[in-house]
Amino acid sequence: MADKKIYFASDFHLGVPSYEKSLDREKRICRWLDQVKEDASEIYLLGDVFDFWFEYKRAIPRGFVRLQGKIAEITDSGIPVHWFIGNHDMWIFDYIPKELGVQMHRTEIEREYFGYKFYIGHGDGLGPGDRGYKFIKKVFRNKACQWLFARFHPNFGIWLANSSSKTSRAATGEKDAKFYGEEKEMLIQFCKSILAKKHFDFFIFGHRHLPIEFDLNEKSKYINTGDWISYNTYAVLDESGLKLKYFEKADNA
Repeated sequence: MADKKIYFASDFHLGVPSYEKSLDREKRICRWLDQVKEDASEIYLLGDVFDFWFEYKRAIPRGFVRLQGKIAEITDSGIPVHWFIGNHDMWIFDYIPKELGVQMHRTEIEREYFGYKFYIGHGDGLGPGDRGYKFIKKVFRNKACQWLFARFHPNFGIWLANSSSKTSRAATGEKDAKFYGEEKEMLIQFCKSILAKKHFDFFIFGHRHLPIEFDLNEKSKYINTGDWISYNTYAVLDESGLKLKYFEKADNA
């Protein structure tokens, strides 16, 4: 892995707030992927790549072909791409891993690179509180509920889910832009609960939509990769450690 790097990004939320802005963001993400594939040994996409996704047995949401083609190109070249489901695209089933060749992750994982121990995930539903969402998450991941949703015609089902997703994003967007402090950031509290049992050098999550670097103690750090709606941020790992970086000047796309 000499001179090779590992990249992490999340929360592209392709599909909002409009077709035009989503397309601009998609092209920007593809430019980033073109850049990082030159020295990447692995790439991690930490969830909410799409603002909504549901795979019917014979239909998928239209659009996002540039990103899908770029990821397939990267995996075909031999670079592993890890894809975590998020709270907005948890209804990814077999199409994405089969067609794009990615390694799907549906829960948090542990890894070790360059001697550093990592705890990696999307970040939704972790930590104290947020009981309402944790209940909804269980409902949405229930196979019977997924089967029932699939009974809707795609024209109606995808419209309904997109409408709900956009309403949720409008309601939480302002909250996501604020850092609430160590005691109120649920992911920080979650990291501390894990550290009480086992050491990790880095915890890396998405979901929060805010780029964050936070020292949990002298040896452990929490990094949130932020989003590509407002920040265009990502994390890169090499032998010197994990760093948070910006790709292009954020333009609130």
